[in-house]
Amino acid sequence: MIAHLSDTHIDDGERSLERAAAVMSYLEDLPYDLDAVLITGDIADHGLPAEYERARRLFASRHPVLVCPGNHDDRAAFREHLLQRPASTAPINQSLRVGDAVVALCDSSVPGKDEGFLEDETLSWLERLLADTPRTVPVLVGFHHPPALLHDPFIDGLRQFGAERLAALADRHDNIMAFLSGHAHTAAATTFAGRPLLVAPGVVSTLRLPWERRARPDDHVHLDQPPALAFHILDDEGRLTTHYRNVG
Repeated sequence: MIAHLSDTHIDDGERSLERAAAVMSYLEDLPYDLDAVLITGDIADHGLPAEYERARRLFASRHPVLVCPGNHDDRAAFREHLLQRPASTAPINQSLRVGDAVVALCDSSVPGKDEGFLEDETLSWLERLLADTPRTVPVLVGFHHPPALLHDPFIDGLRQFGAERLAALADRHDNIMAFLSGHAHTAAATTFAGRPLLVAPGVVSTLRLPWERRARPDDHVHLDQPPALAFHILDDEGRLTTHYRNVG
């Protein structure tokens, strides 16, 4: 079983820290070990070293943790202060063997921009990973920005662009079982390239959907909704089941 959370937006305040800590405490208190905890971007709110230091301490877990950047993250600070690796502005792509499956987290961030895009370097990395993975092994591919419309104008304007390149790659690898993302701050499910696209809810806030009331046009998020996460289960028959859970 995989826990999937996103958009912690850790800053120098207590609110973001307390909400993320509530989710991590919930996961630590589970009676079973998880195969992995995936955190799909916007770890920090401003991409500052101190924010990543807080996040690194917060994400220390008995469960394996795998993270990727979002549009609020800074690649160099992310690498140095969260991953504790030499600083670099290259894309941050990571993979993990999870039971009988493989998870590939791709960097969809574009430095200096809010929308997403998978650089050629990232697509080449994913292609090599898939080529080296037996076709009988299922693969989950994750990133921050969803590559499909979610029918919210604000989020859709900041989605992952150039997604036809990813769709073409998926056509060559039928062991890609699903795509996972964050960014939208709402639990959502749709399809992309003929596979499920499963969006994790936000930890720091929840998207105000277009048909919900808002006090002003730029009132995009609920701040009073509880933090939430997803659980993904890939069974022996290759069926993927997702549960969404509020915390607190």
